[in-house]
Amino acid sequence: MTGAPAMAGPGGQAPAGGPPKGPGGPPPFTRRTAAALAGILLGALMSGVNNRVGALALTDISAQVGAASDAASWIETSYTAGELLVMPFAGWFAITLGLRRFHQIALAICCFIAILLPFTLNLQLFIGLRFVQGMAAGCLVPVLMMAALKFMPANIRLHGLALYSMTATVAPNIAVSFTAFWQGEAPLWQWLYWQIIPAGICAAALVHWGLPNDPIIWPRFRQGNWLGMSLGIPGLGLLVVALTQGNRLEWFETPFITWSLCASVLLILAYIVTEWRHSAPFIKPQLLARRNLWLGFSLLLCVLVLMLSASLIPATALGALHGFKALQVAPLSLIVAVPQVLVAPAVALLLYRKWIDARLVLSTGLIFIGIACWINSRITATWMADQFVLAQILQCLGQPMFIVSLLFLATSVVHPMEGPYIAGTVNTIRAFGTTLGSALIEKFLEYREAFHAEHMQDSIGRLTLPMQETTRDLFAVVPQQALILSSADVLIVLGSFAFLLAPVGLLLKHIPAPDLSKGPPPAPVAPRRDAPPPAASAPVTS
Repeated sequence: MTGAPAMAGPGGQAPAGGPPKGPGGPPPFTRRTAAALAGILLGALMSGVNNRVGALALTDISAQVGAASDAASWIETSYTAGELLVMPFAGWFAITLGLRRFHQIALAICCFIAILLPFTLNLQLFIGLRFVQGMAAGCLVPVLMMAALKFMPANIRLHGLALYSMTATVAPNIAVSFTAFWQGEAPLWQWLYWQIIPAGICAAALVHWGLPNDPIIWPRFRQGNWLGMSLGIPGLGLLVVALTQGNRLEWFETPFITWSLCASVLLILAYIVTEWRHSAPFIKPQLLARRNLWLGFSLLLCVLVLMLSASLIPATALGALHGFKALQVAPLSLIVAVPQVLVAPAVALLLYRKWIDARLVLSTGLIFIGIACWINSRITATWMADQFVLAQILQCLGQPMFIVSLLFLATSVVHPMEGPYIAGTVNTIRAFGTTLGSALIEKFLEYREAFHAEHMQDSIGRLTLPMQETTRDLFAVVPQQALILSSADVLIVLGSFAFLLAPVGLLLKHIPAPDLSKGPPPAPVAPRRDAPPPAASAPVTS
């Protein structure tokens, strides 16, 4: 089994600047490789769970460090910032340090910090540790896509993309159940942090057994775009700070948020310029000239916002209306998460059929998500968890239909040596999209809730009622009704947006299903700089 040179790394270059030497095809897929992929998947899911738990259990964490909610909000910000700012660079370092070594270092840092967190009582130290843990966790997810593209042959590669899709569909939803379990009747809040340690040990063992210990490619450190990295890291970090703290600090009414957003935009643009001009970039902006990449990634960013309708809106509404805790909301999240073990591979099998157009599957998934949003937009004060079940089932089907189809259409116009570029780009968009979606939905909810509350209070004030008690009763239900109406507004907008995006998915370039009857493909040839590379898993048609 070959190591890093087979993938060629970001830039597809050997240290001397030419194409990689040695065999160009993928290494053989063996039991060891399958075990390694299972370990990498487990590590990626562990990273997703660890991210969500910090937000779901913020009240317990605030009590632990003795901080008010405003100050404790920086705990979530620090983890998200650390996770996002390393994703564009993770692929480069995985190739340079060796995939196994890089993955195990990241796992070790995550687990070691998890051991320390329950004993950390200082807020500033806690924030710092979560930031470092977020950086380590952010390295685990890009490695999964890299490994799937590198190791999995054409006849099962779509199943590898289905596994990757679970980082967006399973991890965020199953985290609710883990949080509910450790916050149960006999709270074991320390395990909110420690729960990732058994998974981390298992993942490390599988990867250690399944992958070779590739040597460190020291000459690559002389080729890195260090200027770009010095611009991209603070730019992405400031962007996360602005998005996660903007609602709390009233956005542009606070100079800190305004300057953070402006500085982040300038730094990120400068970073992209340096990547464009560098001979060995961490990511390759030129790839976005291909229709299935720029349009596909734009759709992905939008749908990541839509997917929050399956978790954020029901949990917020049930918590405010009926005082539901994570334990009562968890079954709704499991409806989306657990069936993915079957649904995502089933979508991959569907895409292997010659008579299936992946664009239609993608658009159908968007329609399912839109219908789910419109069903939930009928929410009333009497709704309980049961009323959300049908919409969650549609989300369970629609999300993998969209994500797996999109990944197939995008990676099919990418040469295998460009895999690390795409892995970094996709995961940066995934982390950014989730953060952006949370900020947009929270702000829109707040705006519409204030609008409806003001309108209802004004209407009640204009009524002539016989008893003062009746007026007080009406005013008492204003907050509840304002929340219901604002939630319905958000869901109507998200559902309509999903329906508008469905025909856009048909504009992607058609990619036929992989032809598995011809056996394994020949070894790829390094692409010329002036010509787009051939498809990795299926021929590209115009």
